[in-house]
Amino acid sequence: MNATPSNVDPITMEVVQNALGAIADEMALVIMRTAYSTIVRDSMDYSTGVCDRDGRIVAHGMTMALHLGSFPDAMEALIRDYGGDMHPGDMFIWNDPYDGGGQHLPDVYIVKPVFVDDALEGYAATLVHQIDMGGIAPGSAAVYAREIFQEGLRIPPIRLYDKGEPNRTFFKLMEKNTRIPDKLAGDMRAQVAACRTADAALVDLIGRYGSATYRQIVEELHDHAERIMRTEISALPDGTWSFTDYIDGLGEKPEPIPLKVTINIDGGYMTLDWTGSAPQVDAAINCPVPFVKSACHLIVKCIAAEDIPNFEGFIRPLNIIVPEGTIVNPLPPAACAARAIVGWRSLDLLLGCFAQIVPDRVPAAGEGGVTFPSFSGFDGDERFVCTEAWAGSWGGMRDRDGAFGIPNPGGNLTNQPVEMVEALFPLEITRYGMVENSGGPGKHRGGPAYQREYRFLSDETQMVMRSDRRRFLPYGLEGGNAGTPSWNLRNTGTADQTPIPVMPMEPVLFEKGETFRHVSGGGGGHGNPLERDPAAVLEDVLEERLSADYAADVYGVVIYGEPLEIDNQATAARRAEIASKSDENGRPAYLQHFHSELGIRDFRLIGDREMES
Repeated sequence: MNATPSNVDPITMEVVQNALGAIADEMALVIMRTAYSTIVRDSMDYSTGVCDRDGRIVAHGMTMALHLGSFPDAMEALIRDYGGDMHPGDMFIWNDPYDGGGQHLPDVYIVKPVFVDDALEGYAATLVHQIDMGGIAPGSAAVYAREIFQEGLRIPPIRLYDKGEPNRTFFKLMEKNTRIPDKLAGDMRAQVAACRTADAALVDLIGRYGSATYRQIVEELHDHAERIMRTEISALPDGTWSFTDYIDGLGEKPEPIPLKVTINIDGGYMTLDWTGSAPQVDAAINCPVPFVKSACHLIVKCIAAEDIPNFEGFIRPLNIIVPEGTIVNPLPPAACAARAIVGWRSLDLLLGCFAQIVPDRVPAAGEGGVTFPSFSGFDGDERFVCTEAWAGSWGGMRDRDGAFGIPNPGGNLTNQPVEMVEALFPLEITRYGMVENSGGPGKHRGGPAYQREYRFLSDETQMVMRSDRRRFLPYGLEGGNAGTPSWNLRNTGTADQTPIPVMPMEPVLFEKGETFRHVSGGGGGHGNPLERDPAAVLEDVLEERLSADYAADVYGVVIYGEPLEIDNQATAARRAEIASKSDENGRPAYLQHFHSELGIRDFRLIGDREMES
């Protein structure tokens, strides 16, 4: 479809667009204020949206960006099953990745059709990561699951409320299939409350304009979003570009898992082709296609020069090819509970490809996406599940250093407050913050790695987790160094310190008093490190991001005295000396400093990738 210029008053279009966005944001705030579990209330692992009468998205809430692109597939499944059979007061629930446009079983959709004068006019849609949906592991996100039947309760689109009456059978069934029934029920009630809030607001909005005018405005806004997207694509050079990266792999002996994307631009159309990515694997990191589509939608909007409205018309110029039976589009009954590792890395992959097309708009790779652990056990007689989402290290750009301590661009997730975790669970957080001498060197350096360390206070704690970017480091751009690797360390700082795989293929058990420390990947650098402003290096040393020895060995900046200052003559000589040498066949100095900081001495170089022996 070629969108035609709008005939609707542009001021009215802007007012309606902003009103719809405000409704979606209000839904997000309702969930944050009424949810029970920490992964929802504190980490904000959920999303909200408003759809038109055809199920097309017209507004996104302020939270998890990588959820949002899955709404079109999910709404298509709902309308397929219940189109023509929806009534005022109905509400629907589902999570199935293979029959419902879902992402994995913990991500549960609750959607309410919105009626005005008995005519369907739209939908209020929510997607919340539920704390536990049953299955082989607490938290329902075991990497080591082999098929979806081990991962929890699989729900096709069904009625949660029928003309306002709750489906009591479902609530009873759900209570018996989760380890934490009170938290799950509370979070689902939060979704219901958000949908009802949006219903009232949307009815009021449509009442201001009348249904016929509102529908026309919505169609014009879809077309407007398409026009902007086509203009953005048309401004890019025509051609074909590819990028390949690797996920570290599974278990004690990981084998690299390739991801590949090819982008073709032809006039006002863009094709994003994932052919060449690995076949689906016998583990739970297979990524259902809605999550990959979300990554495509997000990055295309991020690299655009102009803001693109959150109306589904913007996806019309995009052709996304995702071959079946691959890790980016698995076939049932493939396990997919830990699918987000592929989804998050898809962002880095797309950015690596766009770095060849619009290099001035793209950062080097970040930490590799959210690290996702789930700690569980018993606090006395009470079962607990603590699920967290850690992120916060971006790659450098042409004009600035990589950001630190803010969420990955794929999601507005937050790291849970230390005090909240310690108050609710038998866990003590003994270390949380930046890792000195981490991140990739560059003219603009990558964001430092973060670290978070726990001491376990219950008799036995089980950990299920996924992480990445230990072997295949976050890439640098335009002469910047790759970032630093992630680590999972048991009993750090003791004679018993041992590494844990990035993706353990079994539960990891800790006894009371043991510790676990996660160190994230550090962001990749951008530009030649020897071109970094010495004053910026001095500031990093003063702020204790870098040591003075690191500054001299890596950036060639010699710092001395009290107070500290730069020796300009020694710096010029040191930089000339570094430039005359090559570290291609040795251990780069910055990685030696980083591992010394962690007390890791036994590591080897694989190409430009560091990993433990």
